[in-house]
Amino acid sequence: MLHEVDIEIEPGEVVALLGSSGSGKSTLLRLIAGLDSPTGGRIEIDGEAVRGIDPRCAVVFQEPRLLPWRSLAGNVEYGLPPGTPRAKGAGAVQHWLDVVGLREFGDHRPRQVSGGMAQRAGLARALARRPRVLLLDEPLAALDALTRLRMQDLLDAVQQEAGTTTVLVTHDVDEAAILADRVLILRADASGGARIAATHEVTIPKSRDRGDPRIAALRDQLLDEPGVPRRSSEAKAW
Repeated sequence: MLHEVDIEIEPGEVVALLGSSGSGKSTLLRLIAGLDSPTGGRIEIDGEAVRGIDPRCAVVFQEPRLLPWRSLAGNVEYGLPPGTPRAKGAGAVQHWLDVVGLREFGDHRPRQVSGGMAQRAGLARALARRPRVLLLDEPLAALDALTRLRMQDLLDAVQQEAGTTTVLVTHDVDEAAILADRVLILRADASGGARIAATHEVTIPKSRDRGDPRIAALRDQLLDEPGVPRRSSEAKAW
C-alpha cells in the first residue's frame, strides 16, 4: 500500500521511480495506467481522472509481450489507435520501426529476433498509440549489460523526439541518472506500506555522457539514500 503520495508530473518530463523490491514502484505505475484502482485519493491525466485502463497511457513491461503469430510490423500495427486509416497506419508503422532501428526486420516473427530487438518492437508498438503518458515497468531488466546500455540510449533519443511524458520503474541507479529529469526514491515503511522517501531533480542536460563527473556525483547521491556502500572499503571482507 502506498502512503502520502502526492506528485505532479509536467508534460514531457521523464520521472524515474527508484527503489528496492516491495517499495511500491510497480504498484504506483499500475495505478497511473488504470490497471489497479486506488483505495483512496485520485489520479489525473490532463485534469481528467483515471478510471480503469486508460487509453491515454501505453505500458512497456519487462517482457516484450508481443503476439507470436504476428510479424514485428503487425505487432506495431496492433498498437495504432482504433480507426487509423490503412495508408496512414502503414506509414506510422514504418516510422516507428525506423525510429527503433528495425526497418529491415518488420516481416520477422518475434521468435526470429533477439530479446533486445523484441523489446524495441514492444517500445515501437507502445509509441504507435501516440500516448500522452508512456509507462515503462523495468523494460530493460532482462537484457544483457551491453544491450541494456544501447536500449537506454535508444529510450533517451526516442523520448526526446516524441516528447512523451514518461514514468520509468527501475532498480538501476545508472539508468535513472542517465534518463530521468526527476528521480523519486520509494521505500517500504514499518507499517508494511511504502512512500516516497526522497526526490532528486536532475538538471544535467541531455543527452548525457556516462563519464560525466556530474553523473558520478548523482549516482553517489542516489546510492546514499538507501545506505548502499560506495566501495568495498566500507564493507566487511567475507
